[in-house]
Amino acid sequence: MKRTVRHLADGREIIYFDQPGAPDRVAGDTRDLPPVSAASEIRRDPLTGEWVAMAAHRQTRTYKPPADLCPLCPSKPGKPSEIPESDYDVVVFENRFPSFAEDVVGEPSTVDGLGLVPVRPGRGRCEVVCFTSDHDGAFSRLSSKQVRAVVDAWADRTAALSEVPGVEQVFPFENRGEEIGVTLSHPHGQIYGYPFVTPKTERMLDVARAYQAENGRPVLGDVLAAEQKSGARVVTSGEHWTAYVPPAARWPVEVHVVPHRQVPDIPALTDAERDDFADVYLDVLRRCDALYDRPLPYIAAWHQAPVRQDRELGWLHLELFSVLRAKDKLKYLAGSESGMAVWINDATPEQIAERLRAAG
Repeated sequence: MKRTVRHLADGREIIYFDQPGAPDRVAGDTRDLPPVSAASEIRRDPLTGEWVAMAAHRQTRTYKPPADLCPLCPSKPGKPSEIPESDYDVVVFENRFPSFAEDVVGEPSTVDGLGLVPVRPGRGRCEVVCFTSDHDGAFSRLSSKQVRAVVDAWADRTAALSEVPGVEQVFPFENRGEEIGVTLSHPHGQIYGYPFVTPKTERMLDVARAYQAENGRPVLGDVLAAEQKSGARVVTSGEHWTAYVPPAARWPVEVHVVPHRQVPDIPALTDAERDDFADVYLDVLRRCDALYDRPLPYIAAWHQAPVRQDRELGWLHLELFSVLRAKDKLKYLAGSESGMAVWINDATPEQIAERLRAAG
């Protein structure tokens, strides 16, 4: 990939990832932008031990603009956007309304100075990843070559954010669809550089550590082998990846896309693994869109090992899930799920997998 680093009018970094032969990226940002002001902080819940981010400045972020004012489309004469160029392949830039930022000021303290609830500056980094310049496109309609470019961008940014002081975990993800809460319809995702290891990752590492100690093998490796042997929940597979509905699926549509080799993060993938992921993942996405004969709203979340700890326990994988339980019905996280974190699924994993296989 051809990689070009530029800066926006307010100093934020923007990185273009282009196919060989693409024109040089020289366009400047003509907007008059005030400096980004991020005042986020994190507070540790004394009852759960989990960190919670407070980012009140995000209340003013862009909300469902009309298509002709989309800030993620290429700039046009008289309509400058977040991307100064008139076109692009894949582009990444610092979020103007970040949950975490590198220049957040403040020192460690506690709420009300009582010592019970630790408070820290929300230092980290948040980036936006635009998958295509086509406003009406979708990840599922990218070519394998385009997906490979996105994977390379994810790898580049994971490596870069892992070097940011204070970042403990890098999380690339995509939110798609209004039902998920998306406020910008242009095909895009985000990357968070968290200043802590997330609660879900901590829990998964605890389980992986205990399983490794008892069995001498990684738990996800054994799960993958069992799914491949059974085949009951496998949706599709390639030479280097298998996609399956997890045997304890929580969501009405849920697929895990897992590499056959244990690697901690996206940068550790080989060229062959990146190419095969593009084909397998596109197959998954197209089946998902065919499931209800409509674009499926979903969250696609990359699970990567933490930056500085337990990397030998991590096994990279992608988790895709949707709140849509029928063409016109949503699954709401009500009392049991929201109050007690006990999930109740209206379909079995085997039924979900069968429907996805049939959708292909």
